[in-house]
Amino acid sequence: MDGDGGGSRGRRSWRPTPFVAASAALHPLLALLLAWQWHWWPVLLAVLVADHAAIAAQSLWPRSRLLGTNLARLPAAAAARDEIAITIDDGPDPEVTPAVLALLTRHGAKATFFCIGERAAQHPALCRAIVAAGHAIENHGQQHRHDAPLLGLAGWRREVGDAQRELTAITGRAPQFFRAMAGLRNPWLDPALHGLGLTLASWTRRGFDTRSADPDRVLARLLDGLSAGDILLLHDGHAARTGGGEPVILAVLPRLLGALAARGLTPVTLACACDPDRNRSGAEPHRPHL
Repeated sequence: MDGDGGGSRGRRSWRPTPFVAASAALHPLLALLLAWQWHWWPVLLAVLVADHAAIAAQSLWPRSRLLGTNLARLPAAAAARDEIAITIDDGPDPEVTPAVLALLTRHGAKATFFCIGERAAQHPALCRAIVAAGHAIENHGQQHRHDAPLLGLAGWRREVGDAQRELTAITGRAPQFFRAMAGLRNPWLDPALHGLGLTLASWTRRGFDTRSADPDRVLARLLDGLSAGDILLLHDGHAARTGGGEPVILAVLPRLLGALAARGLTPVTLACACDPDRNRSGAEPHRPHL
Protein backbone atom coordinates (compact mmCIF):
# COMPACT_ATOMS: atom_id res chain seq x y z
CA MET A 1 0.00 0.00 0.00
CA ASP A 2 1.63 3.20 -1.13
CA GLY A 3 1.40 5.75 1.65
CA ASP A 4 -0.96 3.64 3.78
CA GLY A 5 -0.94 3.82 7.55
CA GLY A 6 1.11 0.65 7.91
CA GLY A 7 1.78 -0.93 11.27
CA SER A 8 0.25 -4.12 12.61
CA ARG A 9 -2.81 -5.09 10.69
CA GLY A 10 -6.08 -6.00 12.28
CA ARG A 11 -7.17 -9.58 12.77
CA ARG A 12 -9.56 -9.60 9.86
CA SER A 13 -9.36 -12.73 7.76
CA TRP A 14 -6.74 -12.61 5.03
CA ARG A 15 -7.95 -11.91 1.52
CA PRO A 16 -5.83 -12.16 -1.63
CA THR A 17 -5.41 -9.16 -3.89
CA PRO A 18 -7.47 -9.15 -7.10
CA PHE A 19 -4.29 -10.01 -9.03
CA VAL A 20 -3.57 -13.08 -6.86
CA ALA A 21 -7.24 -14.12 -6.80
CA ALA A 22 -7.45 -13.92 -10.58
CA SER A 23 -4.28 -15.98 -10.95
CA ALA A 24 -5.60 -18.62 -8.55
CA ALA A 25 -8.91 -18.82 -10.42
CA LEU A 26 -7.15 -19.09 -13.76
CA HIS A 27 -5.55 -22.47 -13.02
CA PRO A 28 -8.76 -24.55 -12.57
CA LEU A 29 -10.32 -22.68 -15.49
CA LEU A 30 -7.45 -23.68 -17.74
CA ALA A 31 -7.75 -27.28 -16.53
CA LEU A 32 -11.46 -27.32 -17.38
CA LEU A 33 -10.83 -25.84 -20.81
CA LEU A 34 -8.12 -28.41 -21.46
CA ALA A 35 -10.48 -31.25 -20.50
CA TRP A 36 -13.16 -29.82 -22.78
CA GLN A 37 -10.97 -28.97 -25.77
CA TRP A 38 -7.65 -30.76 -25.37
CA HIS A 39 -6.37 -29.54 -28.74
CA TRP A 40 -6.33 -26.01 -27.32
CA TRP A 41 -3.38 -27.00 -25.17
CA PRO A 42 -0.76 -24.77 -26.92
CA VAL A 43 -2.87 -21.65 -26.30
CA LEU A 44 -3.74 -22.71 -22.74
CA LEU A 45 -0.10 -23.43 -21.99
CA ALA A 46 0.88 -20.00 -23.30
CA VAL A 47 -1.69 -18.37 -21.03
CA LEU A 48 -0.37 -20.34 -18.04
CA VAL A 49 3.23 -19.37 -18.81
CA ALA A 50 2.22 -15.72 -19.19
CA ASP A 51 0.44 -15.81 -15.83
CA HIS A 52 3.48 -17.25 -14.05
CA ALA A 53 5.75 -14.76 -15.81
CA ALA A 54 3.57 -11.93 -14.49
CA ILE A 55 3.77 -13.35 -10.95
CA ALA A 56 7.54 -13.67 -11.25
CA ALA A 57 7.82 -10.07 -12.43
CA GLN A 58 5.82 -8.82 -9.47
CA SER A 59 7.90 -10.98 -7.11
CA LEU A 60 11.07 -9.30 -8.36
CA TRP A 61 9.66 -5.75 -8.02
CA PRO A 62 10.12 -4.70 -4.38
CA ARG A 63 7.54 -1.89 -4.56
CA SER A 64 4.80 -3.96 -6.18
CA ARG A 65 1.44 -4.04 -4.38
CA LEU A 66 -0.20 -6.60 -6.66
CA LEU A 67 0.90 -9.51 -4.44
CA GLY A 68 -0.26 -7.92 -1.19
CA THR A 69 0.00 -5.01 1.21
CA ASN A 70 3.24 -3.07 0.81
CA LEU A 71 4.32 0.14 2.54
CA ALA A 72 6.25 1.69 -0.34
CA ARG A 73 6.07 5.27 0.90
CA LEU A 74 5.23 7.03 4.17
CA PRO A 75 1.61 8.05 4.77
CA ALA A 76 0.47 11.40 3.39
CA ALA A 77 0.22 12.82 6.92
CA ALA A 78 3.87 11.99 7.58
CA ALA A 79 4.92 13.56 4.28
CA ALA A 80 2.95 16.68 5.20
CA ARG A 81 5.06 16.88 8.37
CA ASP A 82 8.20 16.76 6.17
CA GLU A 83 9.17 13.36 7.51
CA ILE A 84 11.31 10.73 5.83
CA ALA A 85 12.42 7.29 7.05
CA ILE A 86 15.98 5.98 7.08
CA THR A 87 15.92 2.19 7.14
CA ILE A 88 19.07 0.17 7.81
CA ASP A 89 19.19 -3.51 6.89
CA ASP A 90 21.11 -6.73 7.59
CA GLY A 91 22.43 -5.99 11.10
CA PRO A 92 23.16 -5.78 13.82
CA ASP A 93 26.90 -5.63 13.11
CA PRO A 94 29.19 -5.33 16.16
CA GLU A 95 31.64 -3.09 14.27
CA VAL A 96 29.35 -0.91 12.17
CA THR A 97 26.11 -0.56 14.13
CA PRO A 98 27.59 1.22 17.20
CA ALA A 99 29.18 3.81 14.90
CA VAL A 100 25.86 4.26 13.08
CA LEU A 101 24.11 4.81 16.41
CA ALA A 102 26.68 7.42 17.40
CA LEU A 103 26.14 9.32 14.14
CA LEU A 104 22.37 9.23 14.50
CA THR A 105 22.62 10.50 18.08
CA ARG A 106 24.94 13.31 17.03
CA HIS A 107 22.40 14.49 14.46
CA GLY A 108 19.30 13.90 16.60
CA ALA A 109 17.86 11.53 13.98
CA LYS A 110 15.84 8.33 14.35
CA ALA A 111 16.09 5.27 12.13
CA THR A 112 14.52 1.88 11.61
CA PHE A 113 16.81 -1.17 11.77
CA PHE A 114 15.61 -4.25 9.90
CA CYS A 115 17.55 -6.91 11.81
CA ILE A 116 18.27 -10.54 11.00
CA GLY A 117 17.10 -12.84 13.80
CA GLU A 118 20.26 -14.94 13.99
CA ARG A 119 22.47 -11.85 14.13
CA ALA A 120 20.28 -10.32 16.79
CA ALA A 121 20.63 -13.48 18.88
CA GLN A 122 24.42 -13.13 18.63
CA HIS A 123 24.35 -9.47 19.71
CA PRO A 124 21.31 -8.96 21.95
CA ALA A 125 22.89 -6.10 23.92
CA LEU A 126 23.42 -4.19 20.68
CA CYS A 127 19.75 -4.66 19.77
CA ARG A 128 18.71 -3.33 23.15
CA ALA A 129 21.03 -0.34 22.65
CA ILE A 130 19.28 0.42 19.35
CA VAL A 131 15.89 0.48 21.06
CA ALA A 132 17.18 2.38 24.09
CA ALA A 133 18.39 5.14 21.75
CA GLY A 134 14.85 5.62 20.44
CA HIS A 135 15.20 3.72 17.19
CA ALA A 136 13.04 0.82 16.03
CA ILE A 137 13.95 -2.78 15.28
CA GLU A 138 11.89 -4.53 12.63
CA ASN A 139 11.90 -8.00 11.08
CA HIS A 140 14.29 -8.95 8.27
CA GLY A 141 13.97 -12.71 8.54
CA GLN A 142 15.66 -15.24 10.79
CA GLN A 143 18.45 -16.35 8.45
CA HIS A 144 18.15 -13.80 5.62
CA ARG A 145 17.48 -16.67 3.25
CA HIS A 146 17.20 -15.53 -0.35
CA ASP A 147 15.53 -18.84 -1.22
CA ALA A 148 12.65 -18.24 1.22
CA PRO A 149 10.24 -17.46 -1.67
CA LEU A 150 10.87 -21.01 -2.96
CA LEU A 151 9.73 -22.62 0.29
CA GLY A 152 6.05 -21.69 0.06
CA LEU A 153 3.77 -20.58 2.87
CA ALA A 154 5.42 -22.86 5.46
CA GLY A 155 8.84 -21.51 4.55
CA TRP A 156 7.75 -17.90 4.94
CA ARG A 157 6.06 -18.64 8.24
CA ARG A 158 9.22 -20.26 9.55
CA GLU A 159 11.65 -17.60 8.28
CA VAL A 160 9.55 -14.63 9.40
CA GLY A 161 8.00 -16.21 12.48
CA ASP A 162 11.30 -17.35 13.97
CA ALA A 163 12.72 -13.84 13.61
CA GLN A 164 9.55 -12.33 15.06
CA ARG A 165 9.88 -14.45 18.21
CA GLU A 166 13.64 -13.82 18.47
CA LEU A 167 13.43 -10.06 18.10
CA THR A 168 10.44 -9.78 20.43
CA ALA A 169 12.22 -11.77 23.14
CA ILE A 170 15.36 -9.62 22.87
CA THR A 171 13.76 -6.17 22.73
CA GLY A 172 10.48 -6.73 24.53
CA ARG A 173 8.64 -5.24 21.55
CA ALA A 174 7.08 -7.13 18.66
CA PRO A 175 8.16 -5.80 15.26
CA GLN A 176 5.40 -4.23 13.18
CA PHE A 177 7.09 -4.39 9.77
CA PHE A 178 8.89 -6.97 7.65
CA ARG A 179 11.30 -6.36 4.81
CA ALA A 180 11.80 -9.14 2.30
CA MET A 181 15.36 -10.23 1.69
CA ALA A 182 16.58 -8.25 -1.35
CA GLY A 183 12.91 -7.35 -1.85
CA LEU A 184 12.19 -10.85 -3.22
CA ARG A 185 8.86 -12.46 -2.40
CA ASN A 186 5.92 -14.40 -3.84
CA PRO A 187 2.14 -14.65 -3.28
CA TRP A 188 2.67 -16.76 -0.13
CA LEU A 189 4.33 -13.94 1.80
CA ASP A 190 1.24 -11.78 2.33
CA PRO A 191 -0.82 -14.46 4.13
CA ALA A 192 2.21 -15.33 6.26
CA LEU A 193 2.68 -11.70 7.29
CA HIS A 194 -1.03 -11.26 7.92
CA GLY A 195 -1.00 -14.19 10.33
CA LEU A 196 1.88 -12.61 12.25
CA GLY A 197 0.38 -9.10 12.29
CA LEU A 198 3.17 -7.70 10.13
CA THR A 199 3.19 -5.26 7.22
CA LEU A 200 5.63 -5.54 4.32
CA ALA A 201 7.80 -2.43 3.95
CA SER A 202 9.88 -1.62 0.89
CA TRP A 203 11.57 1.67 -0.04
CA THR A 204 11.43 4.59 -2.44
CA ARG A 205 15.18 4.93 -3.01
CA ARG A 206 18.30 2.98 -2.17
CA GLY A 207 22.02 3.70 -2.32
CA PHE A 208 23.19 0.18 -3.31
CA ASP A 209 25.72 0.50 -0.50
CA THR A 210 26.35 -3.24 -0.38
CA ARG A 211 27.68 -3.11 -3.96
CA SER A 212 29.12 0.35 -4.46
CA ALA A 213 32.31 1.38 -2.66
CA ASP A 214 31.90 5.00 -3.76
CA PRO A 215 30.21 7.11 -1.03
CA ASP A 216 29.60 9.98 -3.47
CA ARG A 217 27.63 7.74 -5.80
CA VAL A 218 25.65 6.16 -2.95
CA LEU A 219 24.77 9.59 -1.55
CA ALA A 220 23.78 10.90 -4.98
CA ARG A 221 21.36 8.01 -5.45
CA LEU A 222 19.72 8.72 -2.10
CA LEU A 223 19.40 12.48 -2.63
CA ASP A 224 18.36 12.51 -6.29
CA GLY A 225 14.74 13.68 -6.27
CA LEU A 226 14.46 13.16 -2.51
CA SER A 227 11.21 14.45 -1.00
CA ALA A 228 9.14 14.20 2.15
CA GLY A 229 7.58 10.77 2.56
CA ASP A 230 10.54 8.88 1.09
CA ILE A 231 11.85 5.67 2.62
CA LEU A 232 15.63 5.33 2.25
CA LEU A 233 17.54 2.04 2.29
CA LEU A 234 21.06 1.62 3.70
CA HIS A 235 22.95 -1.30 5.29
CA ASP A 236 24.97 -1.74 8.45
CA GLY A 237 25.34 -5.47 7.74
CA HIS A 238 27.00 -6.60 4.51
CA ALA A 239 28.18 -3.02 3.97
CA ALA A 240 30.59 -2.36 1.11
CA ARG A 241 33.94 -0.81 2.05
CA THR A 242 35.59 2.28 0.66
CA GLY A 243 39.11 2.18 -0.72
CA GLY A 244 40.30 3.03 2.80
CA GLY A 245 38.36 0.15 4.33
CA GLU A 246 35.59 2.25 5.89
CA PRO A 247 32.03 0.87 5.73
CA VAL A 248 30.22 2.95 3.10
CA ILE A 249 27.29 3.74 5.38
CA LEU A 250 29.64 5.50 7.82
CA ALA A 251 31.00 7.68 5.03
CA VAL A 252 27.53 8.47 3.67
CA LEU A 253 25.40 8.91 6.77
CA PRO A 254 26.86 12.19 8.16
CA ARG A 255 26.48 13.89 4.78
CA LEU A 256 23.01 12.43 4.28
CA LEU A 257 21.82 13.61 7.70
CA GLY A 258 23.25 17.06 7.08
CA ALA A 259 21.49 17.28 3.72
CA LEU A 260 18.18 16.20 5.26
CA ALA A 261 18.43 18.81 8.01
CA ALA A 262 19.31 21.51 5.47
CA ARG A 263 16.17 20.61 3.51
CA GLY A 264 13.98 20.64 6.63
CA LEU A 265 13.29 16.89 6.48
CA THR A 266 12.93 14.92 9.72
CA PRO A 267 14.10 11.28 9.89
CA VAL A 268 11.64 9.24 11.96
CA THR A 269 11.00 5.53 12.45
CA LEU A 270 8.46 3.77 10.27
CA ALA A 271 6.35 3.08 13.36
CA CYS A 272 6.36 6.77 14.27
CA ALA A 273 5.47 7.88 10.74
CA CYS A 274 2.64 5.35 10.50
CA ASP A 275 1.23 5.89 13.99
CA PRO A 276 -2.48 6.56 13.37
CA ASP A 277 -2.76 8.70 16.52
CA ARG A 278 -0.01 11.04 15.32
CA ASN A 279 -1.44 11.07 11.82
CA ARG A 280 -4.79 12.18 13.19
CA SER A 281 -3.45 14.73 15.68
CA GLY A 282 -0.66 16.12 13.54
CA ALA A 283 1.80 15.96 16.46
CA GLU A 284 5.31 17.04 15.51
CA PRO A 285 8.37 14.84 16.19
CA HIS A 286 11.69 16.09 17.45
CA ARG A 287 13.53 17.95 14.69
CA PRO A 288 17.10 16.86 13.88
CA HIS A 289 19.92 19.37 13.94
CA LEU A 290 22.87 20.06 11.69
